[in-house]
Formats: sequence, C-alpha cells, structure tokens
Amino acid sequence: MEFRVGNFLSFKESVSFSMISSSISEHSNSNVFDITNKLRLLKTSVVYGANASGKSNLIKAMSFVKWFVFNSSKETQVKENIQVTNFRLSSETEGEPSFFEIIFICDQKKFRYGFEVNKNRVCSEWLFFVPTRQEARLFTREDDRIEINKKYFAEGKNLETKTRSNALFLSVVAQFNGKIATQILEWFSRFNTISGLDDSSYMGFTIQQLDDEKFKEKFLQCLKIADFDIVDVETTRVTIHDLPEGMKLALSGKGAKIEEIEQVTMSSHHRKYDQHKKLLPIDEKFDFENEESEGTKKFFGLLGPILDTLDNGAILIIDELDARLHPSITRFIVDLFHSKQTNPSNAQLIFATHDTNLLTNKLFRRDQIWFTEKDTYGATDLYSLVEYKNIISPKVRKDASFEKDYIAGKYGAVPFIGNFELLLGGRNE
Repeated sequence: MEFRVGNFLSFKESVSFSMISSSISEHSNSNVFDITNKLRLLKTSVVYGANASGKSNLIKAMSFVKWFVFNSSKETQVKENIQVTNFRLSSETEGEPSFFEIIFICDQKKFRYGFEVNKNRVCSEWLFFVPTRQEARLFTREDDRIEINKKYFAEGKNLETKTRSNALFLSVVAQFNGKIATQILEWFSRFNTISGLDDSSYMGFTIQQLDDEKFKEKFLQCLKIADFDIVDVETTRVTIHDLPEGMKLALSGKGAKIEEIEQVTMSSHHRKYDQHKKLLPIDEKFDFENEESEGTKKFFGLLGPILDTLDNGAILIIDELDARLHPSITRFIVDLFHSKQTNPSNAQLIFATHDTNLLTNKLFRRDQIWFTEKDTYGATDLYSLVEYKNIISPKVRKDASFEKDYIAGKYGAVPFIGNFELLLGGRNE
C-alpha cells in the first residue's frame, strides 16, 4: 500500500510512495483492483527521474527493509554493524537514525510496520494493525524497551530480553514461530526487488522454473507473443566433480554440498527453413549464452520472476527495467500486470525507467507515474503526477501529453544540461 523512507542515501526528509489509487477515473477497470469497497490499489507504478536523482535509492530502501527483516536476528549478525547509510550531505542528519515504514495487506488485514536504525542499533520499532476499524498497537520499541499488546501480540511475550540491540524484534518473534510475525515474514518473501542491469541475479531462478512443465508452457507463449522467434529451450545439467581444492573449501564453508554442484548449459531452438523457404522438421539449436542477444537474455531471465509474481499475486520491484529491452517489450511486461487474464491474483509491479515511450495516458493513470528530483542541497524529493502542481499548471490534466511535457521539463525530474561549448573551449554568447 505505502512505503516511507527518510535519512537514507539521498533521502534527507521522509518521503512517501503510495500504491493506493486516487479518486481519478482513468483505467479504473484494468490498472486498479479492489481490496474493500473504499480501498483500491494500483497494479503498477513507474518511477522517472534524471540520473542520480534517487530512483535506485528508493528501490535500495525497499530492498534493505526486506533484507534486514530476514537477517537481523541471525547469529551471523551478532557482532555485525547494520549496513545502513544515512543522508551525508547535511550536518542535520549526522548521528540521526534512518527511517523506514511500510503499510501492507497480510491475511486480509492492514499492517503498519517500521523501524529507525543507525549502524549500531535499532533505535525504534513499531507494528500496528487494523483488527476491525481502528488501528491497534501490536508492539512498540524505543531502544531496548519493548512494550507488547498482550491481547493481540502475546506471541512476543518473554522475547524482549532475547532481542539484541542490532536485531529487529519482529524477526526474533518470527524465529520463535510467532503466528503474526511469521505471516508477516511470509508476506515479505513475496516482496522482491531485482536489478534490470544484472541478469545473473535472476537467470538461475528462471532456469530452475523451466523444470516445471506448466511454467515452461507459459514461458514459451510469452516468448512467442513478444516475437523472439524461440520455439523451445533446452537445459543440460552436468554435476561438477573436479573442482580446485581452494574452491571446494570456499564452497564448503558456505554450506554447499560439493557433490550437488551442477553446471547448467542452455540452448534455444529456432525454426529452420530449406531453400524453398519451407519449414524443416528439425529446429536449429543456438548456444544461448554466446549466440543470443543481450536483450533476449535479459527478457529470458526476467520472465522467471515476472511469471512467478503473476502466479502468486506477489510484488515485484525492478530497477532499470528498460535496459537492453525494446520499448514494445517493456510495454508488454506492463500489460501482463494490467490484464485481468494474465494477472488474476492482482500482483503488483513497481519499476524505475528512463523509457519515455511508456509515459502516456493510454498506458498509465496519473497516480501510477512518479518522479524523483534532487534539490539544490542534494536531497531527493518524490512525487506523483496526480499530485504535481506548479504556478503555471495547477493540475495535470488526464489527457495531457505526459511524455512531451516531461521531456520539456514541465514536471521537473529531468537533468539540466549546461552549455557544452564551455567544455570545448567555446564562448558562451
């Protein structure tokens, strides 16, 4: 539903990112879905902004929250500093904790969870939910003082003293099988962030999913619809026995079983024709890694997380989605989430991009379009098109030319390019 962050990387003041739909009417049958009679959520949101404006930092903040929830209570983190970086361009934020809060629906209930941390400790933490109409406290924490609502969160009783100063209380309670805490961690397991610049981070997941015949059928259908001319894919797994001793020791130290390590090679099948342009019964195999384009490899890898997200009604956040992809392919991915047929479980997609071809009222509502912009002092501001106002244009019309106006700088969030002649030694006349 919502995500808030402050004093983290380029975010000095607290900013809010919302997936709650506004009262506008456009694309109301495709781009939004109902939670209750009074609450509708967006299926997708896109974030635009100049390079180094804070788009990636927003996604890093979301990723950090998930990582810290899952890892803070592990034994390996006992003596570790918390990997958080506050806003460093102001003396006001020195020594102050970073702030994170997320509002979400879990088990048909609304939860609000957040924490403040610095490199050494959790400074505060809170969890609220709405059992009926009014929000109720489950627990609150100030440094090491944790107060529990015994009526709603009895599962946390007697675990206060078992919570380290650099660990989240929610994570500790989940570690002891607390029902609500475990449900929340299960929700976070469906809240996933990936980088559109690093195929290796999700390619393995896609390859693993191809073992499932139903997944493979959907996968090949997507490749066909997206016009990649790949009719089949084939994976070959070979168990690796003769690893160098140093590698064996390193992998064993990480808990890997040497006898289970496999090398996976993949081939893509393409149609082949004779001299009369008639289709031959045998496909031509391509070495996927060396003979397919970078865009093909990226789309191939992305399909695993995308189809899994759609199947499970999960949330997927992608940085630089458009990198190495044609605008039509990026739009195809967005359409998968907007379609009731391909997204029956109301999965959500949030992504950052520079692809202004997508910036159109034919694809997005105004409340789905977000911008990041740095001020004079290096701090990132975050705002949506539906709330954008200025002196010249009090309100953005739903029929406005979003792309044209954005490139012209009407909404801000674009780089200011100076006079390049100065760089070349010319005169600025």
